Amino acid sequence: MLGALVEKDITTPDYYPLSLNALVNACNQKNNREPVTNFDEETVRLALRNLSEKRLAGPASGADSRVTKYEHRLQEVFNFTRAETALICVLLLRGPKTPGELRGRTERIHRFEHREDVLAGLQQLMRREPPLAKALGRRPGTKEIRYTHLLSGDVESWEPPEEPAETAMGSSVESERITHLEEQVAGLEKEVAELKQQMAEFRKQFE
Repeated sequence: MLGALVEKDITTPDYYPLSLNALVNACNQKNNREPVTNFDEETVRLALRNLSEKRLAGPASGADSRVTKYEHRLQEVFNFTRAETALICVLLLRGPKTPGELRGRTERIHRFEHREDVLAGLQQLMRREPPLAKALGRRPGTKEIRYTHLLSGDVESWEPPEEPAETAMGSSVESERITHLEEQVAGLEKEVAELKQQMAEFRKQFE
């Protein structure tokens, strides 16, 4: 819901802030959402209450309307750059993404010229105190690292856990043993080749 408020603030400013009904529709739209949701008004009201307690959203002040309208307050709380706002918005609406995916899907909010610019924005979010983004690692069978926001709290990484010290040490010893055996085999093969050469030269003397 917070992501929907940020998105509409930037992409459709003429229709922002949003009424409760417009906010429900924004949350439940079919495009640019992952996963697609089906919130009812009560769910959105509850989410607004929670966001209001965190000072992240609430009723718009000075709105000239008989219907209460709502706005996000990310800028007041975090003083984001446009790049940070775009990244947080897409991560909120579409879940964990790679830098390449983020570059393509933030186009309507902020244009990143290069993939490195996306990484720089992610680093800014990760360096905040507390951090607002995190590298999750690689999913099995994928090559690129995905990132997620931490506005809802910390999440577990996808990277496999590190080997226990004893296991890692055992693996190291085993690796050294194999390397030593390979060196011995290579040395024996070299000696056999030299003996064959000497035998061939010896036979030539009697031909």
